[in-house]
Amino acid sequence: MGISSVRMRGFSVVELLVSLAVGMLALVFATRLITGSEQSKQSALGSSDSMQNGMLAMFSISNDAQQAGFGLNDPIIIGCNTRFNDSEGYVLAGAPRGAATVRPLAPAVIESNGSAPDVISLYSGSSPTGTGTLRVVTDYFGGTLVNVDRVPSYGFNLGDVVVVAPENRGGDCALAQISARPGAAAQVNVGGGTDFRFNSGELGINFKGGKTRLFNLGPAASLSLHTWSVANGFLRLRSTDMAGSAATPATVADNIVSIKAQYGFDTRTGSAFDNRKGLKIGTWSPQMINADGDGETGGAGDYEHLAALRIAVVARSKTRERPPAGAACSTTTNKPVVFASKEPEGVTPVPMTVDVAVAGDSADWRCYSYRVFETIVPLRNAGWNP
Repeated sequence: MGISSVRMRGFSVVELLVSLAVGMLALVFATRLITGSEQSKQSALGSSDSMQNGMLAMFSISNDAQQAGFGLNDPIIIGCNTRFNDSEGYVLAGAPRGAATVRPLAPAVIESNGSAPDVISLYSGSSPTGTGTLRVVTDYFGGTLVNVDRVPSYGFNLGDVVVVAPENRGGDCALAQISARPGAAAQVNVGGGTDFRFNSGELGINFKGGKTRLFNLGPAASLSLHTWSVANGFLRLRSTDMAGSAATPATVADNIVSIKAQYGFDTRTGSAFDNRKGLKIGTWSPQMINADGDGETGGAGDYEHLAALRIAVVARSKTRERPPAGAACSTTTNKPVVFASKEPEGVTPVPMTVDVAVAGDSADWRCYSYRVFETIVPLRNAGWNP
C-alpha cells in the first residue's frame, strides 16, 4: 500500500502582512477614538470648571455690591477723603479728584485698568441703626477725646468704628474706633491700643466744634471694606472682616482671568436730581466723571450720583486644548468683549475688550475657552439715605 504525500497549508507572507496592516489600522482607529473621547471629556470638564468658577466669582462680588454703601449713605460722609490707619495693613482705594488722588469712603471705588483686570473696592458698615450720629461741640486739635452733644449711651459701643466729618462737605474725614466704654460724660474716646486696629492715638485732622459730626459704622469685626482683584489667574480679596486678608489677599477662585466694572451715574443735575426719590442711570463709565456738574471730576458729590454698578467676570477653562501638530491654537480667536449690550434701554453702552492672557503662563491664551458673566447691581445708597 503506497503512502500519498499530503501538502501542508498555512498563511502566506502576503496574508500575514495584510492581516498586520488591518490590525494596525484598527489600532490607530481605536486610539484616535479613545483620544477624541478623552479630549471631548476634558473639554466638557474644562467648560464646567469655568462655569462653576465664574459663577462663584460673580456671586461673591455682586453680593458685596448689593450691600455696598450701608452706613455710608449720609451726604456728609459719602465720597469724603478719609484719614485711615489699619494696624493689620488694609488700605483704602485711591481715586482721582481733579489733579489729586484721594481715598474716599464710598459704596464703590473702581480702579480701571483699560483692557487689564480692574480693582474693585466695595465698602459698607454694619451699624444696627444705619448711621447713628453725634455732633462735635468743641474744636478738636488732637488727643484721644472728642466732645459731643450728648452722652453716647445708645447705639455706641466699645470697639465701634466711627467717622468724624465736617458738616460742610469738602473737608477731610477721619476713621477710628471707640476705645473706652461710653460712660456718663458726653465724650467719645479714640485712644490707641492693640485691641483697636484702626486707632493711632489721635484722629490726625483738626475739626471745628459745632460744624462737625461723628457717625457710627458699627462693630469693627463686621466692618466690610473689601477690595477685589485678579492676579495670575486667581480672584483675590483683601478684607477688613476676614482674618489674615487685610494686607495679603486671600484666594477666592482660580482660573479667573479678569474682572471689569463700570459706574452707572445719574447725570441729572440741579433741581432735576433728588436721590431720595430714586436714581436713574444716564451714563456708564469705567472712570469717575463730573456727574453733579460742579466742575470737579471725582468730587464727593459725584459719588452721590452713583446709581448702579455694571460688573463682568471672565473665567477660562481649566484644561488647555492642544492644537494640531505644527498649528497654532484656535480654540478662542478673539478676546472677549464685555458691556456691549444696551442696558437699560436708551443708555449708550461702553464696550470693553478684555486681555485674557495670564502673566507667566507659557501657553497661548488662544488655547483656552472662556466664559463671560455680567450683571448690573443697583446701589442701595439712595434707599438708605437718612
